[in-house]
Amino acid sequence: MTNQKALIVDDEPDIRELIIMTLERMGIECHGAADLAQANKLLAEKSFDLCLTDMRLPDGDGIDLVRTMQQLYPCIPVAVITAFGNMDLAVTALKAGAFDFVSKPVNLGILRDLVNTAMRLAEVPQTPTVPRLLGESTAIKSLRLMIAKLARSQAPVLITGASGTGKELVARLIHEQGPRAEKPFVPVNCGAIPRELMESEFFGHKKGSFTGAIADKEGLFQTANGGTLFLDEVAELPLYLQVKLLRAIQEKAVLPIGNQKEINVDVRILSATNKDLGAMIQAGEFRQDLYYRINVIELTLPPLNTRTEDIPILCDAILDRLVKSLGIKKPKIDKPALALLMNYGFPGNVRELENILERAVTLSDKAVIHVDDIQLQTSATMSESETTSPAAPEDNLGKVLGDIEREKIIQALEDNRWNKTAAAKQLGLTLRALRYRLQKLGLDKKK
Repeated sequence: MTNQKALIVDDEPDIRELIIMTLERMGIECHGAADLAQANKLLAEKSFDLCLTDMRLPDGDGIDLVRTMQQLYPCIPVAVITAFGNMDLAVTALKAGAFDFVSKPVNLGILRDLVNTAMRLAEVPQTPTVPRLLGESTAIKSLRLMIAKLARSQAPVLITGASGTGKELVARLIHEQGPRAEKPFVPVNCGAIPRELMESEFFGHKKGSFTGAIADKEGLFQTANGGTLFLDEVAELPLYLQVKLLRAIQEKAVLPIGNQKEINVDVRILSATNKDLGAMIQAGEFRQDLYYRINVIELTLPPLNTRTEDIPILCDAILDRLVKSLGIKKPKIDKPALALLMNYGFPGNVRELENILERAVTLSDKAVIHVDDIQLQTSATMSESETTSPAAPEDNLGKVLGDIEREKIIQALEDNRWNKTAAAKQLGLTLRALRYRLQKLGLDKKK
């Protein structure tokens, strides 16, 4: 870090010198400024890799400097120093483009973590490279650019969109394109953890702190330390845990059950939901203060029916993956079948497309997928109540397709007295592909 420079802006000489001394011990050359005028003069004269600014300055505030740097020096990460407990200003600064924040009195461990993360930004490519986010539609191109921009910030992001639009994929890409890429990405499905275990799962516990705590346990925050914690289905968190999560985000520290002292954690929070958190706040089911903390920046993913031009590209990639796992030759999709897919509404989005193609590949014994292999009528005949929720059509379709597939495979096995080689031949599958399907459908132990 010997060639890296930081600008420290604070009108309190003691704090400014403490920060400068801390960074210089990290091998960073520092320059101090007591107000905005001095800061702007130094920015015009020198090249910096990082700026740390207090929020309250004699001739303005830190947010003014954040906005100026966003316009004139967008590649320099700027972090703000806020008064203790003043998270509203920190959130405002993050929305304005600040890289991160640190609260007074400055915790030097948290400060060093912030500086190390910011300095790694120099290694992050400036152009988006997201090969796994497939498509050439305007919506996807815009999403790629936004992911690249968000990857360079530490602001909490709330990823919204219908079920099946790829929220976890986008969270992973934000992580992988940012300065935390070499650190852990820890996804957690908030709806899948039993409520009585949630606090222990998130924050950890000490041995003997409750019945069944036979050893110290590291929580998800500690596991993700230095990296990213992805809270999928964040709307499913109970209110009591929302309070504790809010404190962990604000203080950048967690208190394991049975521990007497908080543990500092350096974690970026990304969240996702397909629910209306605003309506949940009105209903008293989600805390408004937590909503503001996790929704500093909102990223809404486009549904598949708004980017139908991407369907041929997606189909090709999905088929590549499927035939690799099944060990079969890649089939083609004929034009009528592709037209059918491109004119379908896809309430279950990309995940539903994957389900449809997986069923077609598994059950078709031809080298070409035709309209009859797609069988979209299962979705067209759903009741009105099922189509009100994007998740409901997707779940219903998956169940129907699974039942059809199970029946066809069982029939082939019974026709051949459960001789798997003969049944595979009847179904037009390789033996390996049949075994894969049996395992997935839970039929591999029936005989």
